[in-house]
Amino acid sequence: MSSSRTETVVDVTMPQMGVSVAEGTVAAWRVEVGDRIAADETICEISTDKIDTEVPAPVSGVVTEILVPVETTVEVGTVLARIAADGSAATEAPANGDAPDAEAPAAPESAAAPAPSTTPVAPPAAAPSNGARRYSPVVQRIAAEHGIDLGQVPGTGRGGRVRKQDVLAFIESGAPAEAPLHIESPYRPEPPPAPAVAAAPMAVPAAGSGQLSRMRRRIGEHMKRSLETAATCTTWIEVDMSRVEAARKRLGVTALAFVARATIDALREHPALNAWLEGEKYTQHAGVNLGVAVSLGDDGLIVPVIHNAHELSPEGLAIRIRDLATRARARQLTPDEVRDGTFTITNPGQYGSIMATPIINQPQVAILDFEAVIKRPVVVTDADGNDSIAIRPITILGLSWDHRALDGALSAQFLATVKRHLEGVVAA
Repeated sequence: MSSSRTETVVDVTMPQMGVSVAEGTVAAWRVEVGDRIAADETICEISTDKIDTEVPAPVSGVVTEILVPVETTVEVGTVLARIAADGSAATEAPANGDAPDAEAPAAPESAAAPAPSTTPVAPPAAAPSNGARRYSPVVQRIAAEHGIDLGQVPGTGRGGRVRKQDVLAFIESGAPAEAPLHIESPYRPEPPPAPAVAAAPMAVPAAGSGQLSRMRRRIGEHMKRSLETAATCTTWIEVDMSRVEAARKRLGVTALAFVARATIDALREHPALNAWLEGEKYTQHAGVNLGVAVSLGDDGLIVPVIHNAHELSPEGLAIRIRDLATRARARQLTPDEVRDGTFTITNPGQYGSIMATPIINQPQVAILDFEAVIKRPVVVTDADGNDSIAIRPITILGLSWDHRALDGALSAQFLATVKRHLEGVVAA
């Protein structure tokens, strides 16, 4: 922080967003030089290799400099902008209960680093406001995904500002139906379209713009690199989910929790699949850090990781999956929550799909695809060997695996083990 007799100038720096993150990219500015901004309002959005987040203004005041252009990548601690603080606001902490919407707070004032440029950059216009009320991009995204009219949400922030916590509390109160998650059970109705006023900024480019969003570009780069790197093969198996369906209804959880637990058990029996292949370096892992793909709608998808998932029961896995999915969609994940996965599950079955060939999440050696659970007529055999036709809830599990590290026989054995655990679930 620097100061003079007439004003206090506060640096806004690139925040530290996890022990593994050393740099970030400015994705968008929400203010221009000369704009007045309140403490905790979003001043810019930043992007790392894994997640996007927002940087809140540390104080109220007037933006005097914007030092880093959009799409520029800088190290943690780099000064992004400067604010001429209002009065003693530079030393005042936010009011109790008025935490910023962003999960990555601005770095402390002592962390100021030399700026890469001293020429102010003209950023895009500030995010639109809704009449007299202004909403942060995080609040707008959550509202859009849940079909919420923000005018109905009571705000508990300064001046009645609607915070992320207010929107989440409004959702928990049971007002609108929650939009389906990528990881949920099939057979969930589509949510009503979101009101135009709550449209999320920076979702995808406008029709005909010919330019992909930043997240779509990153996803494309990762997927293309995986296909170019791995010798990808896919194997499928059918599973009778009768016992799982009965057990999950009794416990009030989704089938994914049981698939996750069965996958973990199968990885313990076939540890060769719980591994990384980096170049010619093959590493098996003792513990299971389970990645679960979560759809972010038009923004793409992200794979939060349940670390030490082998220690959790189906109920514990269900809680962790729900928590990570909810925070992923609210853009609350930290970089450390999307790294070090040793195996991944993806579950697009909610949309009715029955078979897919998922792309391996590098440097992992395999990924499991959990498809829709659909009631179908199947042949069943009784204890005496007599065959009959019965209606059973059936799913298809697909395993994409890297032929550089694994063979077809082992992949088939792994799927058979997952099937055995799922069909042996104790339903009562």
